[in-house]
Amino acid sequence: MILLNTQYSILNTQYSSHFTRIFSLLALLVLISISIPAFTQVNPQNLNNIRVDELSDDQVRSFMRQAEASGMGDAQLEQMAQARGMRPEEIKKLRERVDKLKNSDKQKSGQADPNKVQSKTIADGRQLNYETDSLSNQRDPETEAEKALNELRSKIFGADLFKNSKLTFEPNLSIATPKNYVIGPNDELLIDIYGNSEASYNLKVSPEGNINVEYVGIIPVAGLTIEAATSRIRSRLSTVYSGLRNGSTSLNIAIGNIRSIKVILTGEIVKPGTYTLPSLANVFNALYSSGGPTENGSFRSIELIRGGKKIATLDIYDFLMKGEMADNLRLQDQDIIRVPVYESRIEIVGEIKRPGIFELRSGESFKELLNFAGDFTENAFRARVKVLKNTEIERKIADISSDKFSDYIPNTGDKYFVDRVLERFVNRVNIDGAVFRPGAYELEQGLTLSQLVKKAEGLKEDAFRQRAYITRLKPDNQTELISVDLAGILNGTVKDISLLREDIISVSSIFDLKEEYKVTIDGEVRIPGTFEFAEKMTLEELVLKAGGLTEAATAQRVEISRRVKNSNLTAADAIIAQVFQIDIDKDLNFSKPKFELQPFDIISVRSSIGYEVQRQVKVEGEVLYPGMYTIVNKDERVSDLLRRAGGLTALGYAKGASLKREGPAKTDSKNAVDQNEEEKNKIAKLQRLQKNVKDTVGTKVQDELLKNVYVGIKLDKIIENPGSQADLILEEGDVLRIPKQLQTVKVNGEVLYPVTTIFSQGRGFKHYISQGGGFSNKSLKRRSYVIYANGAVQSTSKMFFFNNYPAIEPGAELFVPQKEDKRPLTAAEIVGISSGLASLAVIILNLVR
Repeated sequence: MILLNTQYSILNTQYSSHFTRIFSLLALLVLISISIPAFTQVNPQNLNNIRVDELSDDQVRSFMRQAEASGMGDAQLEQMAQARGMRPEEIKKLRERVDKLKNSDKQKSGQADPNKVQSKTIADGRQLNYETDSLSNQRDPETEAEKALNELRSKIFGADLFKNSKLTFEPNLSIATPKNYVIGPNDELLIDIYGNSEASYNLKVSPEGNINVEYVGIIPVAGLTIEAATSRIRSRLSTVYSGLRNGSTSLNIAIGNIRSIKVILTGEIVKPGTYTLPSLANVFNALYSSGGPTENGSFRSIELIRGGKKIATLDIYDFLMKGEMADNLRLQDQDIIRVPVYESRIEIVGEIKRPGIFELRSGESFKELLNFAGDFTENAFRARVKVLKNTEIERKIADISSDKFSDYIPNTGDKYFVDRVLERFVNRVNIDGAVFRPGAYELEQGLTLSQLVKKAEGLKEDAFRQRAYITRLKPDNQTELISVDLAGILNGTVKDISLLREDIISVSSIFDLKEEYKVTIDGEVRIPGTFEFAEKMTLEELVLKAGGLTEAATAQRVEISRRVKNSNLTAADAIIAQVFQIDIDKDLNFSKPKFELQPFDIISVRSSIGYEVQRQVKVEGEVLYPGMYTIVNKDERVSDLLRRAGGLTALGYAKGASLKREGPAKTDSKNAVDQNEEEKNKIAKLQRLQKNVKDTVGTKVQDELLKNVYVGIKLDKIIENPGSQADLILEEGDVLRIPKQLQTVKVNGEVLYPVTTIFSQGRGFKHYISQGGGFSNKSLKRRSYVIYANGAVQSTSKMFFFNNYPAIEPGAELFVPQKEDKRPLTAAEIVGISSGLASLAVIILNLVR
């Protein structure tokens, strides 16, 4: 029994794979039978012209699902394909295409739900279970086949007319009754008599087509126009109302309640069937109600059949192109509107105003097609149009010249391409540079260089006249450069040059051919920087351009450094720059001789001897007089500042005092040393030392540590021994902070519970770590460090195999870094290490023996 079940399972698996391929092929053949008329205009019974490569993936998928309910077997399927002339190589392409699409869909949708299965009966009575497509239960209301058809229909000229929700074509029921309106059963007639006699009747036409007028009797009106019915009713009413004969009494007849009629729409209609419409409805009303022609329907030969005879043919293009509705007749009960299939459709794309698919009648030329497409755009190449044509075997391409547009008759399936004009000029030359009107100009017959310069309004004053260049295209589209004597051509001493198409004449400016001249001034001026050089510029004029001298500037010993153009390179003591020291008037008067500058001069204005700007420091915290203090002496120290602040208060904690030194906002230009490079080096060293340390305090804390601006002073020793080495000299911007007596210690980093705990005298580093729950599994104990209240930092040192942790003081903060995450050894690395150890063990054993 187990063996039978196994064989049956194998059979099911094999048949499932075979059935999937056959089912996919079946779906594609159904696709071809259905889609050929819509897409390729080929007989669905003849499949010998099928090109699988021309079918889109969306078309294949959609019609595969539509063919799911088909009951054809695989043998019947093969016979049908061969009977309809489908070639074996195309059948092979179909199978490969389906397998590729199914694999792609499975990868996108994942595995199907095993609970969603369907059963299909096979020939021997057993059932084969196969997974349903997981996407089939998630389809949009509009299937992919409908999307493909809608995409095609959107390209058909006129199809959008019946999709526009703002254009309803509803009949106007409030208008006066038309004279040619034909009365029928259920119409309501409003009869008004006025004048010498007055009467009103509201009569409904009976199913037999009669109305019953009081004192007059039965009057048949069905089938009459409103004009003919009025004449008949007037004649009958004149027997009762004699005034109708001599005109003293008037008669008016109108339609009150409009009846409904039934109209049949058949053929290539989106929603064929019988429609109930108002009796005032016309053909357009009916077409709009039914959704209009399908993708196979004709827009130019819509037939109106009445009483078994075709009474009119409606061409929608007349309405779309001219706004004419002459054949839009009013419908009558039981009228039939038939939309036949189109006879000829042609597509035109490219540089036309209305690209799309157009329907042509027999005998209409390419000129009419162009008219339907709105004619060429402004950028269209009008001399010739390309067309792809279908022959009985294959395609071919042809060109239609403009002189044949009116005579050339397109065939169904043609596709026309209108190209753009070439992005080139047949008569253009360009001139740029030092002329008054540079740009493109027309290449006239015999145009020369001097004539073009004249057209460009001549040369500018700064034009370099000795030489100009013509960039010319050679016959093989390579460029060549022609140098010309522009001055000689313009004054007639050199022969003029004739220009060719796409020549580019370049006239340089003298300023383009020399280095831009600058002068530089720095030091004690209000706007130091680099300025443009001008001929005969003096030192005083440059100082004025720089905003004048500052208060700190001295007018003496202004230094000008100048380039040397003829330095002696063979001499070791060769002069490489000229330096001048000039005294100028501080008020920039003309009392002293002027010193003229030269290009690239560098001027330095020094500050006055002994000029100093006040420098301030700040005292915060537990002192008697906190606040801002001005440095009096250059060697003023921390102890001096503390004395000026009145000393510590009773709660001042000297050991926790810190000195914040960020440096002045604006450094002293005379004595300050640029320390940016030094600070960068320090930060780089600290980062290099910590590259294997991952601090869990976070990036923000690390950044704060890297830019630590606190100096770890020892204020208690400074107070005991003023003027000692620990008593630092103050600098501008220093902030001396004296906290209150500190009583806590912070524990951060890789501990189980970061905490702030009370300081205990005599307790060590590990005691405070235990207050935070102890070290975590990821803690790097040997890299632990302490930041003291005064800003000093001390790290853990190593003594033999033991860690020597720093001492703890009030206000200290403990940090425990995190170990670096190590990559686990791979299997190959483990095998390599094991092999190495084994080899080493063998070598040792051999040596021992």
